Amino acid sequence: MKRLKEALALILILSLSVTSGVYATTIDDIKKQKQETQKQLDKANEDISELTEVRKGITDEIQQIDDDLVEVMTSISILEDEISDIEAEIEVKKVELEDAIEVMNAQYEAMKARIKFMYEKGDATYAQLLFESKTMGDLVNKAEYIDEMYTYDRQKLDEFIAAKEAVEAAKIALEEKQEELETAHYELEEEKNELNTLLNEKKEEAEDYDNQIAKAKQEAAAYKAQIKQQNNQIRKLEEEARRKAEEERRKAEEARKKAEEAAKSDSSSSSSNESKKEEAASVVSSSNGSAKGKDIANYACKFIGNPYVAGGTSLTDGADCSGFTMSVYQAFGYSLPRSSTAQRSAGTGVTYAEAQPGDILCYAGHVAIYIGNGQIVHASTPASGIKIGSATYREILAVRRIVD
Repeated sequence: MKRLKEALALILILSLSVTSGVYATTIDDIKKQKQETQKQLDKANEDISELTEVRKGITDEIQQIDDDLVEVMTSISILEDEISDIEAEIEVKKVELEDAIEVMNAQYEAMKARIKFMYEKGDATYAQLLFESKTMGDLVNKAEYIDEMYTYDRQKLDEFIAAKEAVEAAKIALEEKQEELETAHYELEEEKNELNTLLNEKKEEAEDYDNQIAKAKQEAAAYKAQIKQQNNQIRKLEEEARRKAEEERRKAEEARKKAEEAAKSDSSSSSSNESKKEEAASVVSSSNGSAKGKDIANYACKFIGNPYVAGGTSLTDGADCSGFTMSVYQAFGYSLPRSSTAQRSAGTGVTYAEAQPGDILCYAGHVAIYIGNGQIVHASTPASGIKIGSATYREILAVRRIVD
């Protein structure tokens, strides 16, 4: 809801800005507004690019954290299995220890019974046992038997004590290992919790950048809409200007035509064209520029007075504006695009202040060849044909240098 309100507010601000531009009275005013809007659009696109790059980095970090989490959780699972195995071993050792203690206790009780018997009967029993021996061999055997009985009891007691101590030591070792594993398990759980916290923080950070990117894209879309409207305004005003200029040219052409008809002399018209050609040649020669450019300008001026023919490319039988420039340059071995719009990208761009004879001056839907001193030669209209005129009679969109 918050982002929606921000977007609506932004669109409202831009709409007001566009609306205020409608009341601009000149094309220059709107173009200035358009330049400012374009700067804002470029800034928004830069923001989108930078934010997207940062967002990509956060995505990589999130992926790395996910990988670390998987590794930690795998380690936890392995540890839990090991702890379970150790606990089972401890239980086995407990049973073994209990069995060993039980056996040892039984042996101990038997030994205590024999000791008690000897204590109660005294040494007389063993002495009587010896005195009753009939031979010396019998005596020796009975003495050895009594000694073996004592040795056996002692040996068994030592064995059971050693077994008990071994089981206890094994149990202690297993318990220590269990403690180590449980400590490692605790540390891994802590690491998992830290990674989950970091992951949540990174996801929130990523969401914040997603919001910023979305806002920047909304701004860019609004600026594009504004530029589109400004372009429409410029085209509308340019069309109005062209209509007015065309009307003025039409009236001028009608006046010229009437004057020519009144003169009723082809020779005078031819003389006028020759005079214009000489005047144009003088302009070319007095202007600064390359020799090749001047040659092209002089060559173009030779066709002053020839007809304008829509779609034509003939310098003698008739050509339109781009057909005229194309054919002039073709005579010098240069290949130009056919349309006036495409010729606006030919060669190298220079400013009008740097214009030299032979350069192409580009207008909206029209092209001409500059001859110097602020004048051009061009295929103008069906009424006026190929003629010389003022370079600034319309807004110059570009100046293109074809030759050095």
